Amino acid sequence: MPYRRLPTTDKARLRALEKCQEQIAKVKPEERAVSEHSATELKVFLPRFQQTIINLDAAKNNQVAKNKQYTELQRKARLYISHFIQVMNMAIARGELKPEIRGFYELSKYKNTLPPLNAEKDLLEWGKKMIEGDQKRIQNGGSPIYNPSIALVKVNYEKYTEAYHFQKTLQTTTDRNSQQVNNLRNEADKLIQNIWNEVEQKLQPLPDTKKRALCENYGVVYVFRKSEKKKLEAKQLQPEFNF
Repeated sequence: MPYRRLPTTDKARLRALEKCQEQIAKVKPEERAVSEHSATELKVFLPRFQQTIINLDAAKNNQVAKNKQYTELQRKARLYISHFIQVMNMAIARGELKPEIRGFYELSKYKNTLPPLNAEKDLLEWGKKMIEGDQKRIQNGGSPIYNPSIALVKVNYEKYTEAYHFQKTLQTTTDRNSQQVNNLRNEADKLIQNIWNEVEQKLQPLPDTKKRALCENYGVVYVFRKSEKKKLEAKQLQPEFNF
């Protein structure tokens, strides 16, 4: 005999509940295989579950859509910060700037190499150090560095930090909606199981094939084992003889 398989994903849970709701709407109350209590519970729960999943999908899609722009702003911020440091190091190598100026940027230990700029926190930290450090250097009589200027570094850094905080807000929204869906999963599973038990119990007297077909109308999912599939396929392929 095939066995029933409870849904394991939110989409599958939603399909099972929606199919049951559609069947309930088609059948007269006295002919339903679902109790009035379960039908009422489904009517109240389903819209809430649907909306929560819609909210989660929208949050995920919004986050993905904005991620491409965020990645590009991150790339440009890293590029400008690293180029600024490299130009400064080349000016030091040519003798145009003194090595001691690295102290303004907290770069003394890195000498002519770049600090770590791959992680988000590193990029945020070193961008801030470059902007604040250059301001201190200029206030102490230093000459401006160009190609890129600190103004360009600052513009691209600020665009990135704005996008960073916005992306974190989107992540928080996604996490909140994900938690709301998670909170409803147990309720959905319990409701589905109760409904399926009621449907199978109500239709128990019917022949197996007819019973399964009617149960499936209420969203019950049956799975045939491999051996059962082979038997069913073989039976369907057998020729009919009329004598």
